[in-house]
Amino acid sequence: MRTFRSRSTLLGRSTALAATGAAVLALSLTACGSGSDTKAAEPAGATVAATGSKAESKAEAGAGSSGETTVTVGGSHDVKAAGATVAAKPGGKRTAAAAAPVCTTKDVTISAARHGGPPYTHIVLTAKNTSGHTCKMTGFPEIQFLESHKQDVPAVAKSKPASPVVLKAGAPAYALVKISDGGVDETNEPVSAFQVTLQGGGGMAAVRAPGSAGIAVDPAKALTGYWTYELRNGADDF
Repeated sequence: MRTFRSRSTLLGRSTALAATGAAVLALSLTACGSGSDTKAAEPAGATVAATGSKAESKAEAGAGSSGETTVTVGGSHDVKAAGATVAAKPGGKRTAAAAAPVCTTKDVTISAARHGGPPYTHIVLTAKNTSGHTCKMTGFPEIQFLESHKQDVPAVAKSKPASPVVLKAGAPAYALVKISDGGVDETNEPVSAFQVTLQGGGGMAAVRAPGSAGIAVDPAKALTGYWTYELRNGADDF
């Protein structure tokens, strides 16, 4: 015997199945949405690097409208070096790791002047950046006063600056040079001109000695300081 079901009963069951399917689909979509992490939009062009447990943004040192970056290289000296790279120290301070090229004898003009009063025991070398672009002075001047003494004048370690000497166009660097003890019994020799070599491949320049009669040099007592932004009491006393 066949059992016939009414049309209303069949329609009721179809409606129930459709409702159940819609509920299952909604639960599936909800599960997919809760399993994915949504990150906040980061600023365009920002690069974030993790250092230890902190994240530091490398986008802070952005180039200006002229494509130049202003960075601090030491003391209060701000240098605008096109294309200069900025490095992060462990303490968070930024320094110019001196992307500037080494100053050469074509970039700077070197002159000498007497320092102090008589007896004149020291001279000061000035290297002025006349190149029109930024460059850095490396180390100390390698000086040869006399043809009979080919060795360079020794450098005084305590005069070495803490950071590289980076010169903007028109800026000077200085080096204090001892030429004698000022004693009348010293073995001094007259010098009217001498050679200065810039370290780091900067080349060699001939420098005129100050004074109409030149300077009196005792090769055994001669010493030179490092290139610095300015002469400093203590570090440059020798």
